[in-house]
Amino acid sequence: MTSSPNSPDSARVLEAIIQTAPATDPQWQEQLDRLRPIASYVLETKTWHARLGTLDLAGVQLLQTLVGAARVHGTEVHLTAVPVPAHWDGPVLPRSRAWPLF
Repeated sequence: MTSSPNSPDSARVLEAIIQTAPATDPQWQEQLDRLRPIASYVLETKTWHARLGTLDLAGVQLLQTLVGAARVHGTEVHLTAVPVPAHWDGPVLPRSRAWPLF
């Protein structure tokens, strides 16, 4: 039996990970305020994580915000297509698309 392109075992979401600005950075609070509404913070790795399932206007705006925050604070954004998490109820990127995106 084959799975559909959007089944959990074949579908992907795009995970964006941004490195945190150093806590000594005077703009730390600015980065926090900018990223908190769109990403979750992982204390152990000191990174912000955001996932998106479509590259529509909202998805591109999310990526622009992440890249802008990274540029301002001298950090990086890493993008990876990952399997859909069990708790994800949003749109997904079908497996049939060639990865990586960039």
